[in-house]
Amino acid sequence: MPTPLDFYFDFSSPYGYLASTRIDALAAKYGREVIWRPILLGVIFKQTGAAPLTQVPLKGEYSRRDFARTARLFGVPFAMPAKFPIPAQAPSRAVLWARTQDPARSRALATALYRAYFVDGVEISVPENTAAVAAKLGHDPVAVRAALDDPAVKQALVTENEAAMRRGVFGSPFVFVDDEPFWGSDRLDQIEKWLATGGF
Repeated sequence: MPTPLDFYFDFSSPYGYLASTRIDALAAKYGREVIWRPILLGVIFKQTGAAPLTQVPLKGEYSRRDFARTARLFGVPFAMPAKFPIPAQAPSRAVLWARTQDPARSRALATALYRAYFVDGVEISVPENTAAVAAKLGHDPVAVRAALDDPAVKQALVTENEAAMRRGVFGSPFVFVDDEPFWGSDRLDQIEKWLATGGF
């Protein structure tokens, strides 16, 4: 069986959200699955000296325009959240917790959390809000809320983030096709060609 694609994303990343709406279908077209791997860009930015695009002089206004334009190009709903960026620990932990039980439900949860933030304006950094989104998918909100404070779940996210950095991940979205890295939602066409041809 072909190896899965590794899809690294931060819940506070607009480009991560945009890529998330297409990555599963793209991989499936070529007989691949996707492992969704939440990361914390705030931790990574401390290593790289980077900052959220909206906080970078000159790039900020452009990036906001490009988020909306790319969403229109992809044909997906998008609304810039009132609070941006946000710490992504709560939704990231929820996804890792769900992944230990059912990877498919974990992906569905990640999708729902992304949509809650970038479409409905829900502040998913608030643990209770993350649990409420999960509840709509049939998860036990009490169990989800407890998982967010579980030391093992917290460590799982730390481990995921450290592994990502060792692999060279520095942004969101970041996709590995086998061992080939692709950064950004604007690399989806390259990813498709790589999948179709086996590399170029």
